[in-house]
Amino acid sequence: MPYLVTLALVAALAACVLSVVALRRTRVRRTTSPVDALPEDVQGLRQEVAALKADGADALRHLAVVRYDAFGDVGGHLSWSVALLDDSGHGVVLTSIHGRSEARTYAKSISSWSCEQQLSPEEEEAIEHARPRSA
Repeated sequence: MPYLVTLALVAALAACVLSVVALRRTRVRRTTSPVDALPEDVQGLRQEVAALKADGADALRHLAVVRYDAFGDVGGHLSWSVALLDDSGHGVVLTSIHGRSEARTYAKSISSWSCEQQLSPEEEEAIEHARPRSA
């Protein structure tokens, strides 16, 4: 039962973080009728693709999970860190440390692939695994 409560808390926290990030990155969209939005030539298609790529750069699409044993007396890799980042390395790292009698959850803001707070080795590993190979 405590696992379900912890899982629900982590899911709610992740939803809140993602909502804040999405609101922060919301851009004013131009309003056009569907007929006006259709490109008339290949150049128009290229502009649409470029706009979609620019919008996708802000999506939290780089994800990595690292599972581990935080304490020697607790096995099963029940502790975890997950990195949720966009193309520029902005996002969040969520960590849940599972002990025998309790679980603690932490959220740390990531900006340009780094964090102002001290990161655990597992959090750093999650960020590194989430980083695209070309970045």
